[in-house]
Amino acid sequence: MLNKFTIPAVFVLTGFLPFDSNAEGATTVALTAPAVPIKMASTEEPTGDITLMQALAAALLRNPELAAFSQETRAREAAVLQAGLFPNPTFGANAANFANVRAKGFDGDVVTLELSQLIELGGKRAARIEAAQQTQELAGWDYETVRIAVATQVAQAFTEVLGAQARLDLARQTTELADQVATTVGNQVKVGEVSPVEETRTRVALATVRTDLTRAERELEAARRRLASFWSSVVPRFAKARGELESLSPIPSLERLQVRIHQNPELARWTTELAQRQALVDLEKTQAIPDVTATVGTSYYRQNNDYVLLAGVSVPLPVFNRNQGGILEAERRRGKAEDERRAAEVRVGTALNTAYQALAAAYAEAETYKTSILSGAESAFEAVRKGYRFGEFALLDVLDTQRTLFTARAQYLRALTAYHQGVAEVERLIGERLAVVENSEGSK
Repeated sequence: MLNKFTIPAVFVLTGFLPFDSNAEGATTVALTAPAVPIKMASTEEPTGDITLMQALAAALLRNPELAAFSQETRAREAAVLQAGLFPNPTFGANAANFANVRAKGFDGDVVTLELSQLIELGGKRAARIEAAQQTQELAGWDYETVRIAVATQVAQAFTEVLGAQARLDLARQTTELADQVATTVGNQVKVGEVSPVEETRTRVALATVRTDLTRAERELEAARRRLASFWSSVVPRFAKARGELESLSPIPSLERLQVRIHQNPELARWTTELAQRQALVDLEKTQAIPDVTATVGTSYYRQNNDYVLLAGVSVPLPVFNRNQGGILEAERRRGKAEDERRAAEVRVGTALNTAYQALAAAYAEAETYKTSILSGAESAFEAVRKGYRFGEFALLDVLDTQRTLFTARAQYLRALTAYHQGVAEVERLIGERLAVVENSEGSK
């Protein structure tokens, strides 16, 4: 029988998807904007046997793509700080009649010192802060989208390692069995019971499965390196991935999943995106209102040794430039965002349908292999192998049933791998665990 390998039936991404876990097994979706990510910390990469949760934790702490988004989030924080600052005052000094050849330096007849301050009108500062805050919140959503994508990719890569480990074990079993058959046939040739041609056939079959073994070893190494790359490791240091690969859970209907698609951060972000575009429109509208520059100062008349206080204001006249182009540009970009949101809804909906169909096909295939194909192939192989010893079957029958059995086992492992990878992809698209969807509907 097929050995037991270890991976969860579903990828529990609680803590990595935007879930709020109030209690074990009880999960609710947080529809508010994601919190600002913590700074990526350095940690030792996993060693020894690792689980999916350990792989996820290492990736979220060490993944360079996430670290880059974390820096962008902090840059947006700085932009909010800058948006709230007031304009700096301006200091000015001038002297009159200082070109007189009898005067030295700036010892002219009149010396004036001025201090000017730009006074923003029309709510420019408040609009600027609002636009910066919405942009900062968008960075949080973008980070959340990438974080979930990375977590999904790690789960899929982890599954691929588990599948590669299982296929390598299967290839070793196949090689061992083929070697036993070749030895048995070789002994029969020595005593003259079978033709040397049959020994050649078994040797060819043995060489083929050894080639498959080499390929399985290389596939496992490639899968291990891909998984380790998510935590910035070139050479994996972990020994083995641990999980349950053979567990299968029923899949909810596509209709039940489609009603949850709005929880996907890629779609949830558009509420903030539209608010940010409207904030930019409002900001451009405030630019049409002219600002006032207030000036205070003093002039010193050297000839009379007298001082005069100065005060004044200056206002630009919005005759030609009322920021018409800037306002229109911002409004067009807001309209563009609405079109992009509708396109995103179609794109994510199509992706969910595609992922669901692939998941359903993998589930059906794995169930079929598990319930009927594997048991039939194993029974046929055992019967033919025993019958061959008593001369009831030819060697070709033994080799054919052996090839059928191990091909079925390999395909079963690939179906299991595709199933678990499909679960991770569907959970990414709906922003929720499939187990939660199944339980919530079952309790009604």
